[in-house]
Amino acid sequence: MKLIVSFFAGLFLFFQSSDLEALRNAYSKANSSNEGAKNFIEVADKKSSSDPIITGYKAAAEILEAKVTTEKNKRKSFVKSGATNLENVIKTNPNNIELRLIRMSVQENIPKIVGYSKNLKEDKMFIIDNYGRQNAALKTYIRKFAAQSKTMNAAEKNSLR
Repeated sequence: MKLIVSFFAGLFLFFQSSDLEALRNAYSKANSSNEGAKNFIEVADKKSSSDPIITGYKAAAEILEAKVTTEKNKRKSFVKSGATNLENVIKTNPNNIELRLIRMSVQENIPKIVGYSKNLKEDKMFIIDNYGRQNAALKTYIRKFAAQSKTMNAAEKNSLR
């Protein structure tokens, strides 16, 4: 019985991590082009999970949808809804570094006129302070993000080694 339970738990974790890897890979390319953004939105839309990190990526996809939509009157609602969803998942999981990374990347890349950039410094410090406690895969992902970050300076990027 323990073997069966262990097998299903391992299988669940395998598929959960592959879902997360697919989202991470698509998200890392989302800001490079409209095609990248559309691909990320598509990948995120296919995920259904109560996992807070996947919920965070889905919120980021909703915000990115404002970038690629052709209906100008919907842009504001996409940003507002996505930002609200992202803030809610962070409020319930304030110590999750990946959610903070998602918010920081969204706030870095959204036009300043939107006014969604109040957490940049807070998230940057949280990421730097909690980086050492993360697993190897997440550390690599954070370093890749930091390398292209507009908010982190060279010394802060180098501290993530």
